[in-house]
Amino acid sequence: MMEPLLDRPGPQIGRPSLGERMASCCSYRTLQAWLPILTWLPKYRLSWLQMDLIAGLTVGLTTVPQALAYAEVAGLPVQYGLYSAFMGGFIYTFLGTSKDVTLGPTAIMSLLCASYVGGDPVRAVLLSLICGTIQTAMALLRLGFLLDFISFPVIKGFTCAAAVTIAFGQVKNVLGLKDIPHEFFLQVYYTFYRIPETRIGDVVLGLLCLCLLVTLQWMKSTLEPPSEQEALLTRAAHSLVWGIATVRNALVVVAASFLAFSWNAFGSPVFTITGKTSQGLPPFRAPPLFETTPNGTSISFGEIIEDFGGGLAVIPFMGVLESIAIAKAFASQNDYRINANQELFAIGLTNIMGSFVSAYPVTGSFGRTAVNSQTGVCTPAGGIVTGVVVLLSLAFLMPAFYYIPKASLAAVIICAVAPLVDYRVVMQFWRIQLDLVPFLITFLLSFWEVQYGIVGGVVVSGLMLLYNVARPSIKVMCMQSVCLGRLIFPPLVRAPPLSSPPSLSPSASPPRSVVLDCHHVNTVDYTVVNELRDLLRQFKLRGVALIFSGLQVLTDWVLIASLSVSSLLFPLSVSLFSSLCLSLSSLPPVCLSLFSSPVCL
Repeated sequence: MMEPLLDRPGPQIGRPSLGERMASCCSYRTLQAWLPILTWLPKYRLSWLQMDLIAGLTVGLTTVPQALAYAEVAGLPVQYGLYSAFMGGFIYTFLGTSKDVTLGPTAIMSLLCASYVGGDPVRAVLLSLICGTIQTAMALLRLGFLLDFISFPVIKGFTCAAAVTIAFGQVKNVLGLKDIPHEFFLQVYYTFYRIPETRIGDVVLGLLCLCLLVTLQWMKSTLEPPSEQEALLTRAAHSLVWGIATVRNALVVVAASFLAFSWNAFGSPVFTITGKTSQGLPPFRAPPLFETTPNGTSISFGEIIEDFGGGLAVIPFMGVLESIAIAKAFASQNDYRINANQELFAIGLTNIMGSFVSAYPVTGSFGRTAVNSQTGVCTPAGGIVTGVVVLLSLAFLMPAFYYIPKASLAAVIICAVAPLVDYRVVMQFWRIQLDLVPFLITFLLSFWEVQYGIVGGVVVSGLMLLYNVARPSIKVMCMQSVCLGRLIFPPLVRAPPLSSPPSLSPSASPPRSVVLDCHHVNTVDYTVVNELRDLLRQFKLRGVALIFSGLQVLTDWVLIASLSVSSLLFPLSVSLFSSLCLSLSSLPPVCLSLFSSPVCL
C-alpha cells in the first residue's frame, strides 16, 4: 500500500494531448487518487482487521477524555468536543493517504477557536464550515505550495506560545477559580490576584491527577519491548502495563469522576465538576448562517464573517500545517508516502461535514497519531473504530460526564501540551541564529494576539529571505559569475528529489552514495536541517551514504552541531570532504557509473 521514497517514478517527457488528459481524468487511477481507500481496500487482510480494531479502540479511549478537555480550552460545552471527534475518523478512512493520522480536536485548534468565537457554539460550528470550505478550495486549486512559505521557526514559535497559553489557562481549573478572563495577560493577573479564593479540594485532586499522568507517561517511555524469548507471562505483563499507560487519560478521568460522585453522594461536594451536559447524538443539520442573540437581535452572515477577521486565514492554514506536518513525520518514520494535496482535501471535507454535526474546526493530533502508530495500525480503517467509540460515548455515557471534575480535565490538558515546548529545538535555534529572530517574534507576539504572532513571524522570515535574494554576494572566477547562495526554506522544498536522481536511467540499480556539492552554500537554517534529517533517515533504510563536498567552515559547524542530535537516535551515514574531486574519488566504481554528474545543490 505504501511505496518507498526511492521508487518514485521519474518525470514524464513530453506534454500530453487534450484527449490524453481527459482520458486520464476519467481513469480508475484518477479515482484512486481522489479516493485512496481504493488502493488498499482490495488488498485488505484479516490480520490487518485485528490490528486496526485494537488501534482504533485504544485511540478511541484516548480521544474521549481529550475531546472533553479540549472543549474546555475552546470555551465550549464539553459535548462539543465529542461532536468534533468522530467525523474525522469516518471521512479520513476514505480520503486519507496516511495510515497513522487521526483527525479530531486538538489543543492548538481549540485555543484558536476560543480566540475567535468567544465561547459561542453557533459561531464555532459556522467557523468549521468556513474553514473546511477554504481548505477544500485550496486543495482543488492546488494551493498547498503556499504552506512552504511558513518556516519551521514560525510554526515552532507559535506552538510554544500556544502551549504556554493553554497550560496557564488551566491553572484556574486546578485552583478552582471561576470568572477568570480569557485574554492571556488579564488571565495571569487575575489568577494571581484571586489565589486566596483557591479551593483546596480542586488543588489536591488536580495535583494528584498530574502526578499520576506524568508517572504513567514516564513508565510508558521507559518500557522496553519484550523479546520473543521471554516468558509468556512477562510479555503479558508488558502488554498490560503498556495498555494502562496508553489509556491513562481515560483511567484518571474515570477515577476522578468516581471520587467526585462519592463525595457528592455523601453530601460533601468538594470539587468543581463539569455539570449538566446535553445527552445523545448531535442532530445532522446544516449549520445556521446567521445568529440570533438572547435579546432577539439578528446577526447576519456578513457581520459574523467580519467578526472572524484574520481567523479565516489563521485557522485554516494552521489546521493544514499541523496535520500535514504530522502526516509527513509518521510517513517518514514508517516508510511510506503521503499526498499533501489529498491530505488538504481530507481535512477540508472533514471540517465541512463536521459542521453538520455541530463540530468546531479540527486537524491532525500528534499524540493520538503516535498512539495509533505504536499500536500497529495497518490502514486508515482504524479511524472508523475510533469514531464508533466516540458515538457510543455520546449515546450512553453523557449522564456520567456530569461528575467529571474540571481539575482532572485540566491535568489532562497540561500533560498533553507540555511536549509542545521542546527546549532542544530552542537550543538549536540559538545555534542557528538566522532562525532565532522569527522564532522569538512569533513566540512573543502570539501572547498578544494569535494572528499577530503568525503574521509577524511570516513577515520577518519573508523579509530576511528577500534581503538575501535582493543582495546576493557575487564572486567572479575565470570570467564566470558565481552566486554564493544560502540553503534555506522554501527552495529546498522545491529542489529536485535527491533520493531519486534524474540522471539515472530507468533500468539502473539504486545509488549507493549521493554527493552534495556545497561549494556555494554559505548558510543553512533549521528547516533545511530538518529536511536533511528526513533524507538521512530514508538513505539509512536503503544503505545509501550521503557525502557533503566543499562545505564552508560556518556551514560545516552548523550542520554538525544540528545533526548531532539525530546521531543519538540513529547512526548517520555522512562523510565530509573539502573538494568535489576528493568526494568522487571516495566512491566505489559501481557508484560512479550510476551518475553522469554528482547530485549538487
